[in-house]
Amino acid sequence: MNEIKKIGNLCPLDAHGYIINQADFTYIDNKFRKVIELINENCLSALPGEVHSIYLRGSVPRGAEVEGVSDVDVIVVTYSDPENLDLEWTEVATRIIDEKYSFINGVELGFSSLREVKEYKYCSMIPFILKTYGVCVYGENLISELPGYKPDRSLANEHLFHLPALIDRARRELEGNEDTEDIEDCCSWIMRIIVRAGVALVIIQEEAYTRDLYPAYELFSKHYPEKEKEMRTALWYAINPSSDSREIKKFLDCFGNWIEEETENWLDIYNKERKIHLPLA
Repeated sequence: MNEIKKIGNLCPLDAHGYIINQADFTYIDNKFRKVIELINENCLSALPGEVHSIYLRGSVPRGAEVEGVSDVDVIVVTYSDPENLDLEWTEVATRIIDEKYSFINGVELGFSSLREVKEYKYCSMIPFILKTYGVCVYGENLISELPGYKPDRSLANEHLFHLPALIDRARRELEGNEDTEDIEDCCSWIMRIIVRAGVALVIIQEEAYTRDLYPAYELFSKHYPEKEKEMRTALWYAINPSSDSREIKKFLDCFGNWIEEETENWLDIYNKERKIHLPLA
């Protein structure tokens, strides 16, 4: 069991209110660099001529990883749309890498097209992640070209607009699922989404943002003290995922339903037209 620790911080802002990227290649521990090299090799071998650039995000490029807890989050930018690529190899490749290095807690490989990344008018999650949390580990570095991002309604919308659909997806994945590992994976990702949605609900009031789970939980609880216990449970599940699908579904049917309703209330105020992406400030 992993204890809930008061680790992480709010994103620092520059003089104009834009989020400052704290990631840097020099912060990456040498043993993690070996993992990254192997990931790069796998991607370039499986997708010859398709890889534009590769980025590491999360705690590792900030030097804030926790051994045995932190995973290795990678975004691969491709020339073609990922839906047109054969990505079946990723499941085997990530499992082999995870098994080889005991100090990591899995490998997350995400893919995005160059077209999607070069979105400068609206707030979109992948370019946002690269700009504020990413570091280039292969290819042409796009980060300096991307626009700045503020903790505002356009960023909050990225977390909240799709939340109900994501919770529904989790419910479907859990239904009749008896694969323990798959259930735990589902539990971890949906709870992380819920905790980060919590901070999105209060971005405008706080003018602050974080993807770190504990400060996200703390900021949410400041504004919703009556829901502190439930959000702490979501935080617990995020770092200690349950393998009991009925237990997870019960939580989603309670707190999940509540945060969906609160999300709809937020959208009624800040995105009445229900636009998928809101323009950047």
